[in-house]
Amino acid sequence: MAAWLIPAVKAILPFVTPIVTSALPVFTTRKSNEAAAAQSGVLQKQITELQSAASQNALHVKELAEQLQKTVTALEQAAAVAESRFRRVTVLCGVAVALALLAIGVSLFALFSGG
Repeated sequence: MAAWLIPAVKAILPFVTPIVTSALPVFTTRKSNEAAAAQSGVLQKQITELQSAASQNALHVKELAEQLQKTVTALEQAAAVAESRFRRVTVLCGVAVALALLAIGVSLFALFSGG
């Protein structure tokens, strides 16, 4: 189970820092002695910063979604390869068990037939 988790984490890890930094922008703060007209300007600046952060966040989420899609596709391909290998190994084990039982049968026959 951990075998597929490590490549997924490695693929997503480079995008965590930009997403967190854009999701936690440093907004302009108001000073307590500002006039009402200045507060309006500060609020407008805060709204602009929030809109900018939201658009940057959307871009980072899109990049992360693309990387996640690539990771999921790679995991699906790896699972298909692993499943085909598992089927092949299962068939080979079945053949090996059948040959072992045949060898045991032949050796018991030779042992008890008086040879």
